[in-house]
Order: sequence, then C-alpha cells, then structure tokens
Amino acid sequence: MVDSDAMRAIWKGSITFGLVNVPVKLYSATEEHDLQLHQVHDADGGRIRYQRKCEVCGRKVEFSHIDKAYDDGDRTVVLTGEDLEALPAERSREIEVLEFVPNEQIDPILFERSYYLEPDSKSPKAYVLLQRVLEETERTAIVRISLRQRTRLATMRVRDDVLLVQTIRWADEVRAAEFDSLGDDVTVGKRELDLARSIVRDLEADFEPEQYVDEYQEQLHKLVEAKLEQGDALDTAATFGETDDDEGAEVIDLLEALQRSVEKRKGSGSDASEDSGAKGSGSRSSGSKTAASASKGAAKRTTKSGSASKSTASKGTAAEKPAAESGSKSTAKKPAAKSTASKSKSTAASKRKSA
Repeated sequence: MVDSDAMRAIWKGSITFGLVNVPVKLYSATEEHDLQLHQVHDADGGRIRYQRKCEVCGRKVEFSHIDKAYDDGDRTVVLTGEDLEALPAERSREIEVLEFVPNEQIDPILFERSYYLEPDSKSPKAYVLLQRVLEETERTAIVRISLRQRTRLATMRVRDDVLLVQTIRWADEVRAAEFDSLGDDVTVGKRELDLARSIVRDLEADFEPEQYVDEYQEQLHKLVEAKLEQGDALDTAATFGETDDDEGAEVIDLLEALQRSVEKRKGSGSDASEDSGAKGSGSRSSGSKTAASASKGAAKRTTKSGSASKSTASKGTAAEKPAAESGSKSTAKKPAAKSTASKSKSTAASKRKSA
C-alpha cells in the first residue's frame, strides 16, 4: 500500500466517468535519489549562481516580473501569467475518462511520468468501484488531465490496489523507427539461432528490480561521506517550498449517478456516438482550438526580432532556473549539519588542492 503520510499531494481534483464523480488527490509515484550537485568557485568554494538579467536594459529582473514568450524566428509573442490562466484547460480540476481500452494496447514507449491517486472523500466507495471494474474487465482508462500548465493525455490503471495515472505522449511525439541499415534482407542461419536461444535460456529469470542498484550513486555517496568525515565541508543553508492545498468535491449518490449514466447512453442513440467521436478526436485538436480562441481575446504584445527577441526568449528560459537552484539547496542540508564553523573557506580550498 502507498503511505500517503510520507508524501505530499501535488494536485487535487476528481475523476469523472459518465455522471460519476470521484474526488482524488494526486501524488508522484516515483522519486529521484541522485545527489544534486551544483557549481562552486574552485578557489574559495563560493556558489556560482546564474542571474536573471534583461538583455535590453541590462538590469537584474525579479522573478515576479518575468513572463514567458514564443519566438517564431521573426516575431516574439509575450504570454503573461494572466494569459495562461485564462485558458479553460488550465482551470480544469478534472481527470476526464475518454474511453476504456484493453491493457495490452498501450505501447510502453508512450509512458512518461507516474502518479498515484488517493480517494479524497468521506466514503471511498466510488474509488473502489472504479478500481474493481478496471481489474475485472482488464481495461485501462484513457483520461485527459491538466497538470503543470499543460493538458495531458494519460492512462489510468490499477497497481497494488491503488489507481495509477501515467501521462503519455501524443501520437505525433513518437518518432518512426526508420533506419536504412535495416532495409536490406539479412539471412540468419539455424546454427546462429540455436546458439542465441541457448544464451537466452541460460539467462532466463523473473525480473526483480530490487536486486539492481545505481553503482555510480553509491560511490558518489561514499565520496561525499568521506569528505565530510575529513572535515572538508562548508556551511550552507537550505530552503523549502510549499504547495497549494485545494479542497476536493464529495460524491453525492453513486448508484443514482451510475443508473443515469447508463440510461443516458441507451436513450441518446446517435447523440452518444457523436459524443464519443468528439472525445476520441478532441484530445489534441480541442486543446489547440481552445488555445487559439483564448489567445485572440488575450492582450498579446509582439516585438520585432533582434535584441527584443533575445530579451523575451531569455526570460522564458531563465524562469526555470530558480526551481533547479532550490532543489540543489535542499540536498545541501546534510553537509551543513556535520561541517564545522571554525574551518574557513580558504583552508578547505587549500586542503582540496594539496590532496
């Protein structure tokens, strides 16, 4: 089972299929254990930081005054935070079920990130109902979700009795595997096949991911610990951010919602078929139309190419620097606890050089 107390919900909303509404919390299902390294000055160990500087006026820019922009080569369109929040897809707090497909039809190359869903209501009955239906029918739900400022396509299935959402790539994001070197006919002899099969038989086993470890990270941890024991460390400070905490909705009457959903499909006839067709084709085109209509109503500013284009383009990339720096700081908290305040930066630097 998933220990939700040890994790932090990054999103709250509800699953909708038919007229059934299932309030849920969303958690990251995976995590990175790599040591986060940052750059320092080799002479004194001082932290090397990147400044958000405008290429037009040359001044440092506060994060609150940074917008995002798109550059088509000749012109730059600046998109403010208000512009992006005005997009209907970004305001959605629903995981909309589009269809249920056989499990084996999902190509693993499509998978991106994985998230656990926890029921967020007084009664988890609707959650358990959806979980059991997916298991019994051996189906995977194809869903649409707005997450991290993007409308994403995803799958929803059951793993260890918990609903698991996995974002997937759009079809046009998967490259075709076309290589000229594989175009010629290649003849493989019987003897070669027999030898290859014997090698496979010798290495047959059940996959147990726990038996494999990241040897590089283990050695890196040992190196850091050895330096800490030798007193080769500097005092640092760590900061942590907070996430928004919104309230989820409640399920009113599960049985009534299910009954109405079935009756609606039986009675609508052709309307239901048109509705399902719109869902199948609308996963990407509807998002494009929505963005286009919203952009017409939003106040966009265009500037000529040149120094202004570089300015707005650099602002878009610089906006993502603070998050990376904050993540680096958080991992530096352990060295700070063991380092000695009496050791000066110059002494630590000279010690590293002599070593």
